[in-house]
Amino acid sequence: MRLLLREALLSFRRAPLLSVLSVTTIAFSLYVVGLFGLVALNLRAALSDVEQRVEVVAYLFRGTSTETITLASQDIAAFPEVQSVTYVNEDEALARARKELVEFKDAYSDLEVNPLPASLEIRLKPGRRDAASVQAVADRLRGYRFVEEVRYGREWVEKLDRLRNIFGFVGLTIGLAFAVVAVVIIGVTIRITVLQRKREIAIMRLVGATNGFIRGPFLIEGAIKGALGGALAVAMCYGSYLVFLSQGSLATSGLIFFEPQQMSLGLLFGTLIGLGGSLVSVGRHLRNV
Repeated sequence: MRLLLREALLSFRRAPLLSVLSVTTIAFSLYVVGLFGLVALNLRAALSDVEQRVEVVAYLFRGTSTETITLASQDIAAFPEVQSVTYVNEDEALARARKELVEFKDAYSDLEVNPLPASLEIRLKPGRRDAASVQAVADRLRGYRFVEEVRYGREWVEKLDRLRNIFGFVGLTIGLAFAVVAVVIIGVTIRITVLQRKREIAIMRLVGATNGFIRGPFLIEGAIKGALGGALAVAMCYGSYLVFLSQGSLATSGLIFFEPQQMSLGLLFGTLIGLGGSLVSVGRHLRNV
């Protein structure tokens, strides 16, 4: 293993310019993948913020006793989809309407009788905010005799569901496409290195070296170049992130960057792509020799 590692590192000294070009090419290929991943990460965070607003509101008949509401709230809180249940009485509903609906402030101030009903506001757990789960909770709430009406913005939730599905499909497709392009580019750069050393490989073959021994330094070299390219790509992505933040606009104020675990996965991804590109290129050359 030490011999293979030494041979792989020697290749950097034999062709420093080609090695720098290879690492740079890999870095820019992974940089494109990283930028897409950064966009996908921020879009997912934005969708998550929107999903947190998904709730089901059950409006109650007037005269429903406090004991009944308390028992029902405990029962509803036990639903597997439910994160929290909040009871809003008539007075709280009116105070909220006066605060939020400023255009109707005068109309609400002259009321002799409060027309707004009490309600239960049900928030759902993460992963349970899709249209099917919301519909299931709404249907169960309608089974309570003291519930007059259930609302949850069905069309809005269904649009959010479609947006989530479209984003997932497009993200997977584009991400795989960029990854394939990165593998091809890395394979080409390693292929150039292999062709540069084809005479050395032929001599090694003549003295009885096995394919595994010949392939080893190239695989290690590809892995090292992939790791270096991955590290450089992460650095460039962070630079782009800082540039966007420096714009100071409202659209960029909530941007987030990769977490340490995600950056580690990026480096591992670069290493595996470099290893895979080397494996394909060297294997093809050895089959043709």
